[in-house]
Amino acid sequence: MSRPRVQPVEPNAVRWTGLVGAALAARVAHRAVLLDDEARWIERTRRIQLAQLRANLRKAAGTEIGRECGFGRIARIRDGGEMLAAYRKATPLADWYAFADRLGRMREGGEPDLLWPGLVEDFAQTSGTTAGDKFIPLSREMMRSNYLASMDIFANLMRLGESLPGLLCGKCLFIGGSSDVETNIHGVRTGDLSGLVTNLITWPLSEIYLPGKEIALLSDWTTKIEVMARAIWNEDVRFISGMPSWGIVLFRRVVEIAREHGLPAETLADVWPNLRVFVHGGVKYQPFDARVRTLYSGAPDGADIPTRFELYPASEGFVAMQDGPLMAGTQPPLRLIPDIGIFYEFVPLSEIDDPGARAFTADEVDLGERYVVVMSTCAGLWRYVLGDVVEFESVPRAGMRGPGVGPARMRIVGRHRHFINAFGENLIVEHIEHGVAEAARRTGLVVGEFTAAPVYPEAGQKAGLQVAVEFAGSAPGGRQLAEFAGAFDAAVKAINVDYTTKRRDDLGMGPPTVTPLPIGAFHGWLASRGKLGGQHKCPRCANHREIIEDVVASAGPALVGGARSVR
Repeated sequence: MSRPRVQPVEPNAVRWTGLVGAALAARVAHRAVLLDDEARWIERTRRIQLAQLRANLRKAAGTEIGRECGFGRIARIRDGGEMLAAYRKATPLADWYAFADRLGRMREGGEPDLLWPGLVEDFAQTSGTTAGDKFIPLSREMMRSNYLASMDIFANLMRLGESLPGLLCGKCLFIGGSSDVETNIHGVRTGDLSGLVTNLITWPLSEIYLPGKEIALLSDWTTKIEVMARAIWNEDVRFISGMPSWGIVLFRRVVEIAREHGLPAETLADVWPNLRVFVHGGVKYQPFDARVRTLYSGAPDGADIPTRFELYPASEGFVAMQDGPLMAGTQPPLRLIPDIGIFYEFVPLSEIDDPGARAFTADEVDLGERYVVVMSTCAGLWRYVLGDVVEFESVPRAGMRGPGVGPARMRIVGRHRHFINAFGENLIVEHIEHGVAEAARRTGLVVGEFTAAPVYPEAGQKAGLQVAVEFAGSAPGGRQLAEFAGAFDAAVKAINVDYTTKRRDDLGMGPPTVTPLPIGAFHGWLASRGKLGGQHKCPRCANHREIIEDVVASAGPALVGGARSVR
């Protein structure tokens, strides 16, 4: 089949937007060289991180929290280790709720100099699936931090062999979030992070930016996907950034609209033949891999978008990003960004709820141990428990060489509040994701979203685990589900000794139950809770049944034709 033509681009437009790409390449070229110098980061990461902390303490010394905790005095301690010890003694670990009162005064009352000097004019609105909205401060310094992180994306793409002038000869699509921006009487803006950033996009970047500000700020996600798809299907898209779950929804609609216009398009590659890069983050990619490949090239094991690039972003601040090529079937390690105004600490997962929990800098952590990420930001969040759980694959130990020594690289294994331990099975997000991915691989079934929860013992029913999984196509039959459940069980046993012990001879826990759901069930559930949008996602597991019961109940009528649940 011949490929359809994308929308023609005027020669002059190609020339000058390519020059924007050339300018960007020149801007990040030195950074790319620095990133290549691994010895530099091994030797300097600790020094750089302590300098970030000292600068932030000095900046905030005159704020309400700075005076309360003695930031000015701490920043004057010359020895970096002693400064850090004093900071930890004066400033306890804290979650968002510890800052809520001051954040409310800053955002709603326009009060300056509380957590960060001056008036913080921007707040990113984040929303969990079960908790209320949270508002994250975005100072001017944090906006610059995010800008520097975005430059690192392009520096790393250069290192991976991508041509920035070539990318920017076409269009760059940012799928983004789902809320517009509101400004109060104090001039304080609140909205989705992507909405706040959208307002900063000016000429010449506005010439290559999709879907455009008007569409980007639409708050109704269902409408936004449709309007976006119709606006961009015939553009020369070469770069995409967004969460894979919503990317899949958009990609499918783009192909459908291309067909409506008479193009013989079967795949996304037919519609956008020049597509080179898909930047994604926020969720583990592996569960979406087969569906993206199917949309891009026509088969679950077919060709992938040429360059996929994974990020570790958060509304509170950027943490890390991929810095090497993808290896088939593996999750890439993500490299900490130590020099963008954020100080990171890592608390052992086993101690996160202890009043005297230890904390380690990036150069002090141990390989294979699980840590909760803690941040002190250039927007006034001090020793803020981000909540993600990570394991390190390399550690920047100055003066050392050998296996495991390198720039700080990590992988995300879960959230410290997202786990299942009802019967001593000690399951975390990583275990559930691995089990579902392995079961899909072994059975050939294509999965979408999923979540897991404990099954509590009742008369005639053993304790166990329930996994609700979206399956593409027609609902799988009982035999297929049984094979999937068995493969899931075996995969989790292979990596979790506690689960294996509980499952031995079915004494502590019975076999897992797999409940099939149609594709879109989780998005429907999110919509019913007012959480539909680019930044919202469903927890992969919970130590209670509220989420899984709500999801299954909301999808119930769509399950006709397949097995309901199988062990």
